[in-house]
Amino acid sequence: MPGTLVAMPGVLPEGEPVPVDGSLPATALREVGARGFGVYVHVPFCASRCGYCDFNTYTAAELGGGATREEYAETVLAELRLAARVLGDAPPGRVETVFVGGGTPTLLPADDLARILDGIDRTWGLAADAEVTTEANPESVTPDSLKALRAAGYTRISLGMQSAAPGVLAVLDRRHSAGRATAAAREARDAGFDHVNLDLIYGTPGERPEDFARSLDEVVAAGVDHVSAYALIVEDGTRLAARMRRGELPYPDDDVAADRYLAAEAALGGAGFSWYEVSNWARTPAARCRHNLLYWTGGDWWGLGPGAHSHVGGVRWWNVKHPAAYAQRLAEGRSPGLAREVLTPDEAHMEDVMLRLRLASGLPLDALDPAGRAGAERALADGLLAPAEYAAGRAVLTLRGRLLADAVVRDLLP
Repeated sequence: MPGTLVAMPGVLPEGEPVPVDGSLPATALREVGARGFGVYVHVPFCASRCGYCDFNTYTAAELGGGATREEYAETVLAELRLAARVLGDAPPGRVETVFVGGGTPTLLPADDLARILDGIDRTWGLAADAEVTTEANPESVTPDSLKALRAAGYTRISLGMQSAAPGVLAVLDRRHSAGRATAAAREARDAGFDHVNLDLIYGTPGERPEDFARSLDEVVAAGVDHVSAYALIVEDGTRLAARMRRGELPYPDDDVAADRYLAAEAALGGAGFSWYEVSNWARTPAARCRHNLLYWTGGDWWGLGPGAHSHVGGVRWWNVKHPAAYAQRLAEGRSPGLAREVLTPDEAHMEDVMLRLRLASGLPLDALDPAGRAGAERALADGLLAPAEYAAGRAVLTLRGRLLADAVVRDLLP
């Protein structure tokens, strides 16, 4: 499977407790920002829940008491103040990237998103060329709100299109019309956004080849400079999974997903896009999502918000999930961190191989142990790694290798 839909998961892993004050080991503080530093902000609110979604998001009916959109920006700023205390004399330097995800961040007023960004700037300082992204659903933005976000300092927007086919949108329980996503992308360009991304999901039950071809054609025609395309993953506990268990819908087909991926590569490549990560294409190097590259290359980031994950100097932790519990902990002066883990050298190496191999820049062969190097040689012989790059000392996936990326990763790890 060439790509999967990745966002804030509904289920958090286990780990050791986070100190009440959120303090980090001295070893982590010494390494802050060595590979770059960014900030992720999770906004957990949605107007409705899509049928495939198991992310840490809540509709108004699901929130219950103790958490409101109106108070959310101030709660996030409270965690930001805690973050400043934790990092103390080990500031990361200028913040290179900010990514506001969800949920639907643009359900918050543009003024609140501006306040959060201003708080980050006041705390650590934004780099002069900082990339500042917000996700949005197409129906949650207007020309005026987009102009307000751009004026506040947001430079990039990522819109959840998923498909141009009304029938596919209906299966996914998306609320926007088939043409709204591309219209919103054009509005974002008109508002002055430097970079605009459209997200696609492929392999939805009932999606025809011509449906996906239409989606790709409309993405290209919209004039965006970045496209993400993910194979549909059916998660337990979602409405979509329940419908499949009842036999109302067929399960996704891996062969169909592979065909869709090849169609995406052909259409986007022909329109001037280049892949730089298995599921992501950009028109130019400047259009690549720098925040995601920070994740994929082992950088540091602080995750603000319920369920948000952070990584600083080899320590990874995650916050409590529910917005009410998150707000309560901060109101009591406690860290919202639920649990954490300190990566061992072996774990860090495994993640480095898994993530870097998915990049067009590839993985240095000298990062592999002898068993991994033998696996790379087998992948080369099978046509899964590019010969020219291999000769230059890097493992870079071929198009066929991208389709089998997970299998290649397994072959390179002990």
